[in-house]
Amino acid sequence: MQEIEVMRKYAFLEDLENWLLSQGVNESLAQFFKVAISLGVIFILAIVANYLAKRIFLTAMTRVAKRTKTEWDDVLVEKKFFHRLAHFAPAIVIYLTLGIALYDYSPRVTIFLQALTKIYMIFVALSVFNSFLDTVNEIYQELPYAKSRPIKGYLQVVKIILYIFAGIMIIGIIINKNPGTILLGLGASTAVLMLVFKDVITGLVASIQLSANEMLKLGDWIEMPGRNLDGTVVDITLTTVKVQNFDNTITTVPPFALINESFKNWRGMEESSGRRMMKSIIIDSKTVRFCNRELVHKLSGLKLLTDHIKAIDLTELDDQDPIKLMNAGVQTNLNLFRHYVQEYLNQHPKVNQQLTMVVRLKQPVEYGIPMEIYCFLREKSFVQFEIIQSEIIDHIMAALPVFDLKVFQRMSSDDIRAIAKGN
Repeated sequence: MQEIEVMRKYAFLEDLENWLLSQGVNESLAQFFKVAISLGVIFILAIVANYLAKRIFLTAMTRVAKRTKTEWDDVLVEKKFFHRLAHFAPAIVIYLTLGIALYDYSPRVTIFLQALTKIYMIFVALSVFNSFLDTVNEIYQELPYAKSRPIKGYLQVVKIILYIFAGIMIIGIIINKNPGTILLGLGASTAVLMLVFKDVITGLVASIQLSANEMLKLGDWIEMPGRNLDGTVVDITLTTVKVQNFDNTITTVPPFALINESFKNWRGMEESSGRRMMKSIIIDSKTVRFCNRELVHKLSGLKLLTDHIKAIDLTELDDQDPIKLMNAGVQTNLNLFRHYVQEYLNQHPKVNQQLTMVVRLKQPVEYGIPMEIYCFLREKSFVQFEIIQSEIIDHIMAALPVFDLKVFQRMSSDDIRAIAKGN
C-alpha cells in the first residue's frame, strides 16, 4: 500500500523518465536529465517564492507600517525584520521539494542538500531574531525610564543564548544527532564553558548591579582618573561601557571595573538646582591693615557696603596711629572686602541663594591669606558655568585695589630689575 502511494507521488517523474527512454536516451542519461530538470524546476519555484515574498509580502507590510500610527512596525521595517523573514520562502520550497526531485538518485546527496538548507534556515532565523531584538531595544530607548535602566546588555545575553542553541542545532545537523543529546553532553563541560564565558558572565552581573542600583545610565557625565576617563556615557553593553571624553576621544571600560573601582558621577549635580563654585584668592598679608578715615571715606561710595560703613564711627578714625585704631575696634580692609564679596554674591542673579554660600578666610600659608569663595551657580552647563565663574573672579580681583589689598604674586625678572633701578 505504501509503495503504491510512493509511486503515485512520483508518477510524473517516472513518466518523464519513461518519455526520455522512449526518445532513445539511455537509462543513465535519462535519470540525469530527470534530476537536472527537477532541480531546474525547484530553482525556478524558489525564485518565484522569493519574488512573491519580497514583492508582495514585503511591499504589503511596508505599506501597512506606513499607514498605521504605531511606531513599532516602522522600526521593524527599518531593521529589515520582514525583509529577512522573506528569506524563509525559497528555503522552505527547496527543503520540501528536494526529497521529491532526488527520491531515487542518491539518499546521501538528498540528506546533504537538505542539511545545508536547514543550516541556511537557522542562519535566517538568527538574523530575524536579531532584527526583532534590535527593534525591541530601539523602541525601549524611547521610553522615559530607558536611560536609567538600559536593556541592551540583557538583549545581548539573549542573543548569546540563541547563538549557542543555533550552534548546537547546526552541529546536530552535521553529525546527524539529536541536539538534545549534544546539549546534555555539554553539562559535563560546564566548568570549561564558565571559563570561556567568564568575561560575559562577569559583565552580565556587573551590568545588573549598575542598572539595579542606578549607578550609571546613558548620558551620565562620569570621571575616573585611574583610567584617564572624563566624559559622557554613550553606550552600555554586556561587556563594555563606552564613554566619549571631552576631547572627543572614546574610552571603553568593562562594567565590572565600574563596580570594583571608584568613579565620580556628576548626575547628582546636573539634577540639582546648582553647580558648586569653589575658588580661592591668596591675599598678600602685608597689605592687610585697619581702616582709617581716608579708606572708609573712599569705600563709602560702594552701595553694597552702605550698611557696614554706617556702623563705623568716623570720629574714632582721626588718628593714623594703629594702636588707637585697634583700641577703637575698627574693621580691617580685608574684613570689609570679605563683606563686600559676600554682598556681591548675594546680589548676583546667577548665584543660587537657596544653597550654601560663604566667603571665608582659610589657614594662612607662606604665600599669604587664602580667601575662599564657596557658592552654587544656577547655570550647570560647562561653558556657561565657566564664563560666569570667570566673570565673578574677574570682578573680585579688580575690586582688590579699591580696598588697598593686593593678591600674592611671585616676583618676576621685571620686578627685580625695577627694584635694582630704584623704581
